[in-house]
Amino acid sequence: MILERLARILPRQSQRQRIVALSSAVIVLVATIIWGGFGAATSQIKRVDVFKDRTERPKVVARTAVTYLIVGSDTREGLTKAEIKALKVGSTKVAAGKRSDTMLLVHISKSRDHATIVSIPRDTFVLVPEWTDSTGKVHPPSYSKINSTFGRGDAPLLVQTLESMTDLRINHYIEVSFLGFKEMVDALGGVEICTRRKINDPKSHLVLSAGTHRLDGITALKYVRTRYFDGMGDLGRMQRQQQFIAAMIREASSAGVLLNPVKLVKFINAALGSVTTDPGLTQDDLITLAEQLRGISTKKVRTLTVPLSNENYYAHGVTAAVLWDKKLAPQLWEKLRNDEEIFTEPKPAKAKKDGTVVPDKSSKSGKGSGAATPTPTPTDIFKSRTAEVDSCGALR
Repeated sequence: MILERLARILPRQSQRQRIVALSSAVIVLVATIIWGGFGAATSQIKRVDVFKDRTERPKVVARTAVTYLIVGSDTREGLTKAEIKALKVGSTKVAAGKRSDTMLLVHISKSRDHATIVSIPRDTFVLVPEWTDSTGKVHPPSYSKINSTFGRGDAPLLVQTLESMTDLRINHYIEVSFLGFKEMVDALGGVEICTRRKINDPKSHLVLSAGTHRLDGITALKYVRTRYFDGMGDLGRMQRQQQFIAAMIREASSAGVLLNPVKLVKFINAALGSVTTDPGLTQDDLITLAEQLRGISTKKVRTLTVPLSNENYYAHGVTAAVLWDKKLAPQLWEKLRNDEEIFTEPKPAKAKKDGTVVPDKSSKSGKGSGAATPTPTPTDIFKSRTAEVDSCGALR
């Protein structure tokens, strides 16, 4: 059924045109489900009401824009003993009280022509708002790391805290387990990544030489979780996660997957089996979104980490936390709230036949000159990157 509906999205074109069209249609859809699965088949996917009884929420500014919170949970459920041993993550008992291993805010514009994927450090210093637990006990506001909210109040408290911190309204929630991530990668036949330097992590036991590698599910899970080899800790890990997301987008939207029904069905089924979403996210929603996203390109999918000012912050009894930049982080959330692109390439000046230059309308002077001027070097204050660039910086 899903494949039939996706097929109807595409116009009747040549095979090459169909590849391009379908790639465009799924490019952001894949980005939003990398950690969270494809569609929301009621019979297979677990539900959690993350917005229940919430009366005070950020106001809606851009009504048809969509923001997802994608969470990678560190639950070991479904993994075999051999897989748990290979991952060096400890048993299910060790992991009691699940944690949010990965947090991504994915904003898709109302025009459906650009998307932004923001990584949230799990050690982010936050003021947890007042909340009520499952027994009815009311907890007063308190300072903590954002990762702890997932263990204390599960997904609803995580969503509430993020909305309080960003004043950005979250429309949907998607959570995926270790197992779901592993099976999606394996369904694609692995994902190709490039690392600039050798990786030898004593904790995860991940060993990779510098260069290009095709990673299977278990190795990919090690790759996106490794953080003890380069001195960058969780921030380095988030950079690798962003790079892997871009690589997985390229893989899932390639002709080798889209024109291979067996591989595509395996990928979709792998995603369906291990996710939790809010009750409002339906299969129809995502198929409709795919139809709307036919024209988007990898250049318009940007990934970044929320801007930081302190990576070793101590305050209010919270130790070794990371602090968001007080100037840049609010600017980022404001852009997403207002559905603005976080970075746009400047337009080059146009030269007339007589050699004079027609300035770009956005130029400060508004005046042309007698000679052509070079295109200005773009400045990306948020240090984002596009999904078309691999982890070694090369265009694909």
